[in-house]
Formats: sequence, structure tokens, C-alpha cells
Amino acid sequence: MIAPLTTAGARRLREELEQLKSVQRPAVIHAIAEARAHGDLKENAEYHAAREQQGFIEGRIQQLEYALSHAQLIDVATLNAGDKVVFGATVVLAEAGSGAEVTYSIVGDLESDIKQRLIAISSPIARALIGKHEGDTITIEAPGGQREYDIISVRYGG
Repeated sequence: MIAPLTTAGARRLREELEQLKSVQRPAVIHAIAEARAHGDLKENAEYHAAREQQGFIEGRIQQLEYALSHAQLIDVATLNAGDKVVFGATVVLAEAGSGAEVTYSIVGDLESDIKQRLIAISSPIARALIGKHEGDTITIEAPGGQREYDIISVRYGG
């Protein structure tokens, strides 16, 4: 399956992959060797914790390598869909009731991070936004009920 990925997101994922391969993987290998030196592995919590960490690191490396090799890279800076919301858009929304503003960028699933306001293309908010235009109102099903937002602005490339 080919998944969309912004060039900025791909860069962040490559940096994470490099960190895992060059720093974390060697550190956990060293920790395993050190724990083995302590003797009986059956009751060695350090050894088991290091092996578990190694499994996590190797799994994440495989996930990142697969995602990067199967991604369709999209340079958001070259996109210009005008005021229409498409993948890669940064959208400023205002809650219809309170007027409180929030900004989201629509990115690939693997690079999403709600703390940084990067929402996955498959998320309910992104799905409600795709195809809409500046000035439109969207309705989102939230756990606390429906919420309405007005699209204040749509921009590409930052």
C-alpha cells in the first residue's frame, strides 16, 4: 500500500530511523551483553528489559523502513490548491460557538502528531476538511457530540 507522506515528515522519519540504528540499537546490544555477564538469565530483569527494548527498536526500524520505501512523497511547498483543502494543507479553524481558533496541518498517517497539530489524512477532522474551501463550515462528530467549525484560512508550504 502506498501512503502519502510530506517531505518534511519523511525527513523527520529518516532522522528517527538514523537515531534508532546508530544510537539506540548499539546501546541496547551493549546493555544485553552487560546483562548476560551478570549470569543466570532466567532471573535477570535487566536482561529481559533490554531484550524487550531491542524488540521494540527492531520493530520500529522495520516499520520506518517499510513506510519510507512505500511512501508517496509530496512536497507541500509545490502544492497550491488555492483555498481548497487537500493533503498537505494547513487549515485555520474557528469553533462556530466560541470563535476559538485552532490550526491543523493534514499529513500522512505515520507522521501525525496531535501535540504538533499534525493530523492524519485518515482522521475524522481531516476527512471532514478534505475538499472544503475557505469560508465553509464543517461538522465533526466528537465524543462530546457534534462540533461545528468555520474554515478561516487554507495555506500550503508552511
